[in-house]
Amino acid sequence: MLRWVIFIIIYSLFTFYGFQAIKTITKATWLQFLFIGLAILIAGNFIYQFSVGTEGRVLSPAKSYAFGFLLAFMSINLVIVPILLGEDILRLIYGAYEKVVSKEAFTIPSRRKFISQIALGLAAIPFTSLLYGMYKGKYNFRVLNYTLHFEDLPEAFDGYRITQISDIHSGSFDNREKLEYGINLINEQASDAIMFTGDMVNNKASEMIPWKDLFGSLNAKDGIYSVLGNHDYGDYVRWESKDAYNQNLEDLKQIQKEMGYDLLLNESRFIEKDGQRIAVVGVENWGKGGFKKAGDLRKAAEAVDAEDFKILMSHDPSHWEECVVNDDYHYHLTLSGHTHGMQFGIEIPGWIKWSPVKWRYKHWAGVYQEFGQYLNVNRGFGYLAYPGRVGIWPEVTVITLKKGASEA
Repeated sequence: MLRWVIFIIIYSLFTFYGFQAIKTITKATWLQFLFIGLAILIAGNFIYQFSVGTEGRVLSPAKSYAFGFLLAFMSINLVIVPILLGEDILRLIYGAYEKVVSKEAFTIPSRRKFISQIALGLAAIPFTSLLYGMYKGKYNFRVLNYTLHFEDLPEAFDGYRITQISDIHSGSFDNREKLEYGINLINEQASDAIMFTGDMVNNKASEMIPWKDLFGSLNAKDGIYSVLGNHDYGDYVRWESKDAYNQNLEDLKQIQKEMGYDLLLNESRFIEKDGQRIAVVGVENWGKGGFKKAGDLRKAAEAVDAEDFKILMSHDPSHWEECVVNDDYHYHLTLSGHTHGMQFGIEIPGWIKWSPVKWRYKHWAGVYQEFGQYLNVNRGFGYLAYPGRVGIWPEVTVITLKKGASEA
């Protein structure tokens, strides 16, 4: 109860400044009432979905949209507050100055219309961006192609293509037609292998059932390999018993098996071609900062030789930084996801690559290289919490392995 009281107080203070900006610009009563009405409706729906709703801690599409609209509305006030608060401080200083100098009654100057216009104009940028992200951005699938060079890549695998997808979060989907487009886009890449790096669901295996046929239609001649992400274990929802918790994970494993995915649980596989081979190593989730550490790199690679060319699938990129890159075994390529690029940021190739998630993860999107080893962090296929994407679009990664020194 206390958290909702605090939320209402903070929300009301922020909304007050938004209302002040509207009131300064226009005397139209209907517009002022519309602003307040939207504020009440958005906050009320958010509180209902997250406190009175019947789905507990499960993050349903309804909850996601409640959060999304709240975030979009709050983005207006987050821009307006510092501008109008700054103006209020200057108004108070000016009023106090006039009081001291002129000895007249203390009065505060009126708000200036152009300041409120600037505040609302700037606020419109994140507001419209967040709405666009909910309407179209979340299904704005992009194919990103990378060519990576390795001097010790087996000759038979020169030109080998891998499609990586990650962070499906099937419990968030709400548009089958758009999803079909994304699945077709993956198959159109005609890669030799598909590798899925975890978070198939938000919380429950049952979330995947409506989409099982679509994701089961993925195909690659050398198979589809997968690992678990932190959300796949069902740790973020209350279960009626330990047996129910365990059964949920078993159900998810069975769903992946039925879809034709080869789920690697601290295991490895070999892909052979013309008498040569590469190793695919898959660990369970390993993440720092309170995330599950079920991954066992040693166990996963126990059937792999040191001289084998190795592709590691590990959901959380912090695993690469903390354990993989300095391991005695040389893991040529590690595939991760998890960060989603925070689903919000600015990326202009060759110029800027920024997202608030960079303050949490050193490696958060794209390809990184250290000690001759590569890491690719996929931005995610689906979305979670905020039901959209702005600037950081849903990603299908295609990596081509080439033998020889890098041309860079």
